[in-house]
Amino acid sequence: MKLNLKKPIVFFDLETTGVDVSKDRIVEISIMKISPNGEKEIKTRRVNPEMPIPVQASEVHGIYDDDVKDEPTFRALAKSLAKFIDNSDLAGYNSNKFDVPLLAEEFLRVGVDFDLENRNLVDVQNIFHKMEQRTLVAAYKFYCQKELVDAHSAEADITATYEVLEAQLDRYEDLQNDVDFLAEFSERQKTADLVGRIVFDENNVEVFNFGKHKGKSVSEVFKKEPSYYSWMMDGDFPQYTKKVLTAIKLRDFNS
Repeated sequence: MKLNLKKPIVFFDLETTGVDVSKDRIVEISIMKISPNGEKEIKTRRVNPEMPIPVQASEVHGIYDDDVKDEPTFRALAKSLAKFIDNSDLAGYNSNKFDVPLLAEEFLRVGVDFDLENRNLVDVQNIFHKMEQRTLVAAYKFYCQKELVDAHSAEADITATYEVLEAQLDRYEDLQNDVDFLAEFSERQKTADLVGRIVFDENNVEVFNFGKHKGKSVSEVFKKEPSYYSWMMDGDFPQYTKKVLTAIKLRDFNS
């Protein structure tokens, strides 16, 4: 079943120096942009992370320091990349938990504002886990009856992810062929800051999801303990988390 699109959707996958959203960097990004008319455009680019790639990471994705030493930095690619994915919904495999937050961090580090306000985020892994509870390799075999060759190659992974989502739409009558629905269905918990430090409660209020103030309203904590904002801004938290905290603080100040 072909995706029913109201605007472009971008399937993307990142290969990185590690799994720490705050500290690690992109070494390869692959994007498949699909337009409402069905037209597909794929771009794959290796990136100089400006830091050594740990051997453990290289052994997973097969990209070593020498492979990226002459490639452009993310700073050099950021503006053209932001333009290419502008006005597009985002999709991937485990993307809500990792790829989207890390991409947002990379943009913010180089001063490019990454706006998610009007984007749907479709995480095919979350749909898969809700329906079948397996990995991408198993998902590709289960839904598409194909073996995933070159797993952990960014381009192979996004192609497989796209095909799996189409097959999921064919298999499950409960899945609506609508990106708004798929984004909501694939969301495990509604987060305010992508990585889940700040989440929305049942009243759509931003609350802390960690530490001594877990479950408490961010606004109320900042009113009663203003130093907590400063502590978080000085701490080792993702830039996007800090951006969300600042927006909440400014919103409360202006109100």
